[in-house]
Amino acid sequence: MEPKQRPLLPRTGIGIDVHAYAPDEAPQPLWLGGLHWEGERGLAGHSDGDPVAHAAADALFSACGIGDLGTHFGTDRPEYAGASGVTLLTEAARIVRAAGWEIGNIAVQFVANRPKFGPRREESQRVLSEAAGAPVSVTATTSDGLGFTGRGEGIAATATALVYPADSAGGADLA
Repeated sequence: MEPKQRPLLPRTGIGIDVHAYAPDEAPQPLWLGGLHWEGERGLAGHSDGDPVAHAAADALFSACGIGDLGTHFGTDRPEYAGASGVTLLTEAARIVRAAGWEIGNIAVQFVANRPKFGPRREESQRVLSEAAGAPVSVTATTSDGLGFTGRGEGIAATATALVYPADSAGGADLA
């Protein structure tokens, strides 16, 4: 008796990242959505503090079931101190593909009072899509003055990712 064949199914994952603004006595540049935001107050973090890129990478790991951002790039990894979010997303995509997955897409929404994101949305999506090797969409919203983002204490981002087994591209079935 042959094993029952079932189609390979895509998987989804969720990633969340939050960073507080750097203190005035230790200013940092703002990196958000893979872009530098000149003149904006930056975020504190082990790497560049880019919550959009970090949430995107975390969603990829979640979808594949291969750990999380801390597993791969945690504070115990000094080689990632100060690393750009784009570098982390590029490496996350490489890890995901090495684990036998392909990336369908990533969607990220961040919550912040600033910077005004709309004028640079396409640029951000282009940079992040290139890093992931797959489409990345980014949206922004505010929290209408509520919570830590509303008080201007930091930025939060939530991402979803769709992945599928790399061998499903050829229509293979899983036993």
